[in-house]
Parts: sequence; structure tokens; C-alpha cells
Amino acid sequence: MISGQTYDLEARLIEYAVRMIRVSEALPDSRSGQHIGKQLLRSGTAPAPNYSEAVSAESRRDFIHKVKLALKELRETLTWLKIIRRADLIQPNEKLDEVIKETDELIAILFTSVQTARKNLQQKGS
Repeated sequence: MISGQTYDLEARLIEYAVRMIRVSEALPDSRSGQHIGKQLLRSGTAPAPNYSEAVSAESRRDFIHKVKLALKELRETLTWLKIIRRADLIQPNEKLDEVIKETDELIAILFTSVQTARKNLQQKGS
């Protein structure tokens, strides 16, 4: 990984975490809003520190593991965002379009990163 790209992705994930904080704060102060807000806050802010740990991983396997953790949290966050949209908890629903698109893009980036790291690990082992 190129150092500049690493920090760009880390900064993007930090900005994403901030956006998830804002989305969770915009949820209604109801039982469902509070529950989903807490879950979204946890999963939506986890990818940035997980990726940060991956950047300083002790091995390629450790890197893969930590990026997969970030990927898992992003996928969970995407599910919560879809639930929020389906339950009409934030109006208008279109407010969620951009953040859902960003979630999809981050999932694709981290998925590709895991695939590349696995391929490099296999080539090294050959």
C-alpha cells in the first residue's frame, strides 16, 4: 500500500464515522430510534479504528484480519441504514442515499483490499 493512499482511506473512514454520529443523532427519540442509534453508532464508528489498526498490522495475515473486521462493521452499518430507510425513521429518505452510497463504496474498497492482500499472501507462500 502506498502511504498517501492509506491515510486518504483512513481520513475517509474517519469522516464516515462522523457522518454516522450525525445520522444516529438525527434518529427520533423513541425506543426504536435509541436502539438503532446505539447500534449504528457502534458499527458505523468501528471501521475507522479497525482500519487504523490494520495499517500498523504485524503481518499480512493480521492486516487481512483487521480489514475484515472493518468490512464486517461496514456491512452491519449498511443493514442498519436500510432498516432506518425502510422504517422511515429519517425524513426524507433521500437524505440516506449519499451515506448508503458511501457505505457501498467503502465496502468495495475494503473487499478489494482483502482480496489483494490474500493474493499477495498466497504468492509469497508459493
